[in-house]
Amino acid sequence: MAGNSFGNIFKITTFGESHGNAVGVVIDGVLPQIEFDFDLVQTDLNKRKPGQSKITTERNEDESFEVLSGLFEGKTTGAPLTLIVKNKNQKPEDYSHLKDAFRPSHADYTYKQKYGIRDYRGGGRQSARETVARVMAGSVAKMILNKIGISIHAFVSQIHTIKLETPFNEIDFTKIESNIVRCPNQEIATKMIALIEEVKAVGDSVGGIITCVCKGVPVGLGEPVFNKLHAELGKAMLSINACKGFEIGSGFESVLLKGSEHNDEFIALQNETITTKTNNSGGIQGGISNGMDIVFKSAFKPVSTIKQKQNTINTIFENIEITAEGRHDPCVVPRAVPIVEAMAALVLVDFYLLNKIYN
Repeated sequence: MAGNSFGNIFKITTFGESHGNAVGVVIDGVLPQIEFDFDLVQTDLNKRKPGQSKITTERNEDESFEVLSGLFEGKTTGAPLTLIVKNKNQKPEDYSHLKDAFRPSHADYTYKQKYGIRDYRGGGRQSARETVARVMAGSVAKMILNKIGISIHAFVSQIHTIKLETPFNEIDFTKIESNIVRCPNQEIATKMIALIEEVKAVGDSVGGIITCVCKGVPVGLGEPVFNKLHAELGKAMLSINACKGFEIGSGFESVLLKGSEHNDEFIALQNETITTKTNNSGGIQGGISNGMDIVFKSAFKPVSTIKQKQNTINTIFENIEITAEGRHDPCVVPRAVPIVEAMAALVLVDFYLLNKIYN
């Protein structure tokens, strides 16, 4: 199986399955002598973990992690850094009814057709359980980014038809963790939570949108041809389970504007500081960061495993009906917030290190 690694200089390789002994990550290219922030890693893992609220799956993992290599006296050594989380709260019997069935819109069918084998107990390698490794790696990337003044803030801006209309530059990021849906507006969050509870009660699911704002990004990250910064961010987001859409800055709405309306006019401030009047570019022009906030959105589909009767096929291609059992999220979006932050951090730290060849 190919495609388990991501990045160039700051390169990660994830491993493990949803019902295996553990999931983990090996990180190559970590700068030496970085003070390892154990609390940051655990905090990010807790934001992703199942069972954290009434609108997530009932599966409850403590998500405590271990560092197997790459640390000495609390600092990174520059050697490959290996982190794991052991799987503890497993109920493989919950998936026995799926042994010979392919869930609609799930990776069951394509995985089996490609590899000739699949772990039906939660999906194995195709499970979103793999994102535990990404979150740990993203936390390490944040340790480096924090030192150079880059911060990343992701939040839920839409669940199904309920939208947060507040412009990103008016968002109070300290409010993101004030509610279980991770929307920084309590009134909108309450409506989102009620909707998720409603669909959960009838065994259905809903999707939504996560907005991410990266602040303090210097000018010059990204390359102008194939390795555009926004292209790598798009690849990173679309590699997350259930992510079906990505847009940077004005995105699809840009088609509604004329050039005279869409262009971000430059303004020279004191001390040779450059800013732009607007930020329709989302902080990236020509594939290269321009010093403004990087702003993008990622759209997540409704979870495909639902507790309603559906038509599908089995492993011998007979038409059958299934009703999923077990513990599943009615909406994955709130738990995906730390994953979006992690993938953004991985892209930014990799381009930051790549950019050092020019300096």
